[in-house]
Amino acid sequence: MSAAHRYCVYLLTNATRSVLYTGITNDLRTRLHQHIQSRGNPKTFTGRYQCYLLVYFEYWPDPTAAIAREKEIKLWNRAKKNTLVEQLNPTWQAIDLETWTG
Repeated sequence: MSAAHRYCVYLLTNATRSVLYTGITNDLRTRLHQHIQSRGNPKTFTGRYQCYLLVYFEYWPDPTAAIAREKEIKLWNRAKKNTLVEQLNPTWQAIDLETWTG
């Protein structure tokens, strides 16, 4: 299945790892670029809290499943979200999609 036909649930954080943002997209690279472009914009959550570092992502084959997963994660407490991130990315390094091998 090509990336163009998959839906991605992802988590972003800020430089101090104090805030997490959960989102969904069908084009992760473009969406990450949009988040970076909104850096410092107080009208957006990611801009206000400087959340533009990708620390977790997972792909789903259809939008309904991805939306359900995003909603599920958004209801979790911070400790459970931290555990999710650490399963894929134990050191919380910012994920570069071009070089990520995790």
